[in-house]
Amino acid sequence: MKITRMACALGVLGLLAAGSGWASAADRDRVGWRACHDGLWCAGVEVPADWSRPRGDRIAVGLLKIPARGDRLGTLLLNPGGPGPSIRNFALPTYRDQFAELAERFDVVVFDPRGIGESGGVTCPGPNPVAVTPPLTEAGHASYTAANARFAADCAPATGSLRVNARQVAHDMEAVRVALGERRLNYFGNSYGTVYGQAYADLFGRNVGRMYLDSVLDHTRRDLADWTRPAAITAERNLHRLAAWCAEDPACALHGQDLVAVWDRVLARAPIPAPGTDGVDATAILAWAAGRIGNDRGWPALATGLAQADQGDATAMVRRGWLPDTSLARTALCSDFVFPDDYDSLKRVETGLRQTVAPRLGWATQAWNVSGHCSGLPRTGLHPPRPIHAHGLPPVLIANGDNDPLTPAEHGRRVAAQLPGARYLAVDGNHGLYLRGNRCVRDHVNHYLWTGGLPWAGARC
Repeated sequence: MKITRMACALGVLGLLAAGSGWASAADRDRVGWRACHDGLWCAGVEVPADWSRPRGDRIAVGLLKIPARGDRLGTLLLNPGGPGPSIRNFALPTYRDQFAELAERFDVVVFDPRGIGESGGVTCPGPNPVAVTPPLTEAGHASYTAANARFAADCAPATGSLRVNARQVAHDMEAVRVALGERRLNYFGNSYGTVYGQAYADLFGRNVGRMYLDSVLDHTRRDLADWTRPAAITAERNLHRLAAWCAEDPACALHGQDLVAVWDRVLARAPIPAPGTDGVDATAILAWAAGRIGNDRGWPALATGLAQADQGDATAMVRRGWLPDTSLARTALCSDFVFPDDYDSLKRVETGLRQTVAPRLGWATQAWNVSGHCSGLPRTGLHPPRPIHAHGLPPVLIANGDNDPLTPAEHGRRVAAQLPGARYLAVDGNHGLYLRGNRCVRDHVNHYLWTGGLPWAGARC
């Protein structure tokens, strides 16, 4: 990570620190755009490594711009989620094409979150430890906690004074708005990008022009059981939706069978042989299914894997290797979602979900996968969930997929209820609605971002 220490804030950030909220259109080129990625533009905006110490170390927030092709309405700041690097993905034409419609009227400006990718990205000396699979055991939790603590200690010299929570990112977004000379910030946040949108609305609501949040991850609830329950219920419901689809579609590998009964049988008979392994146990089966149950497009492969496992071959469920993660992505998530991460608290939530609303699959997808990842990390630089106080915020458009266990619909509804005038668009879909090309969603979002016109109350895609 490149961090520099400066005696005072320079340039446009100096204006921001001094209280100026806007730079003129003539100053827009102050960010110093340069050609990159075959027809796109890249730049960086300097910001404090810690906004609570604005005269200390500094980093550069990386930006990428897709120039508007038609009559330009202004700039649309975008974060596709993660938290993770996005700018490097734009080297792929198939990735940038997802944003072509938005670029008809806007300069679409994408940013990497601080400490990640092009925004002073930190590469830690060793990888994040691999999380244990459910059900959670006390020994597994203790081992992972110790490994996570070692990761944090080893990475501390590279991290330095950098703070990576969403409140800090929201201040970066405001700095970008000023640097681009925009009176108001138009923003599109997808998935984890909605956490940044919530923080910006809370801190700088009066500076918002239009804001669209897709697949909202609720950053307003502090109770872990309450936060995880909607996602667990959705994952469990998806298992039964998969069974209903399989009963109707002859192409399903388990057509004519009770898929839920097959699921129960496969789990009961684990471990199941697989080439080159000692067998695939129930924890691996749960992790395999949990990673696929949220995407209807993956149902054929999921049903096929279950059918093969039922016949004694769990090859499809074998993990295909692991790419080491040396980034601060998990640290960023854990800075924002500050839930209890001790064994007793996590086990209590897991057991409660398993005994009540999600006995087959949903229980295994939630408490450990979020809060458990944070066990052992130091409790510094935190921005815990909190209600949104969005003073002066114009109407915001929010959409969540009814069948998305990663960011369940209830999360979107909860956030929309805290934003005066917000419009919630219900969608029969999964995760990343606009970016996956849902035509109904795209039409509503494009109309809103271009004109300010919201979908009618009760609209559904």
